[in-house]
Amino acid sequence: MTATKAADLNVELPKLPTDRTYDPAYGKPVQVSPLIRRVLARNPNAFTFHGTGTYIVGRGRVAVIDPGPLIDEHVEALKAALKSETVTHILITHTHSDHSPAAAPLKAATGAKTYGFGPHGAGKREEGVAVEEGGDMAFRPDVVVRDGDVIEGDGWTFDCVYTPGHTSNHMCFALREEKALFPGDHVMGWSTTVIGPPDGDMRQYLESLVKLTHRDDAIYYPTHGNPIKNPQRFVAKLIEHRHARERQIEACLKDGIARIPDMVAVIYSEIDKKLHPAAAMSVLAHLQHMVATGRAKTDGAPTSKSVYRLS
Repeated sequence: MTATKAADLNVELPKLPTDRTYDPAYGKPVQVSPLIRRVLARNPNAFTFHGTGTYIVGRGRVAVIDPGPLIDEHVEALKAALKSETVTHILITHTHSDHSPAAAPLKAATGAKTYGFGPHGAGKREEGVAVEEGGDMAFRPDVVVRDGDVIEGDGWTFDCVYTPGHTSNHMCFALREEKALFPGDHVMGWSTTVIGPPDGDMRQYLESLVKLTHRDDAIYYPTHGNPIKNPQRFVAKLIEHRHARERQIEACLKDGIARIPDMVAVIYSEIDKKLHPAAAMSVLAHLQHMVATGRAKTDGAPTSKSVYRLS
């Protein structure tokens, strides 16, 4: 079993058109479109790429999307970039610690209201699922928004697009004036998205991806990495990629590889082992989806320690 590699599963994994080129200009507002500027936080790691990109939308009276991590340098850079302007709205895609914590000092400095789906785990708690701590547990939006809500400002308009999956409170914001979507971590051009149960949900994530294929956005501005200029094609490839991952899991089960750590060692044999814990979360999310749809079985609830088999 230990000698088995991903290639031995005979499942072709579609190649994603990822873009890992990037010029990290930390702490400086970079104009990325007529209405949009980006200020990059210095928090690079294996999950944030070069860091969190906070977006400023508009001129004069502006919105800020995902203020980012609670790093003094970044908060001061945002204040400097906004010195001559009025922040009227602070929009939060979701409550991971690299996205929402800086909303508190920005709100204190500007008086702007925060907008988001709800606190960390809000989408799952509505279903009666207890979500473990691990996000920004302090965040509570001043204004709760739902799918289809419209947020209007001075010269800009956002449609709220609810996309649970990466987190249960994940909300994208679509800028009408430029047909641009801010997908947070739901879609990133440099990498796939980690889906970590119990708050993360693979079924919801796949449904949210399909939802985006029915939209006509011209460009995406993810919180991490470069803009995605052909978003419909990219999202379609992400869906193909996830379906192929499930075929790899099915192949593992067929070969008697029944535990998640052993599956990860095979499926992700060519990536850095430091990333295997994150990969294990996504494999668990896939298996929960496969059990729910009758393609895999386990005794009891599907967990990270379960023994799995084909239906």
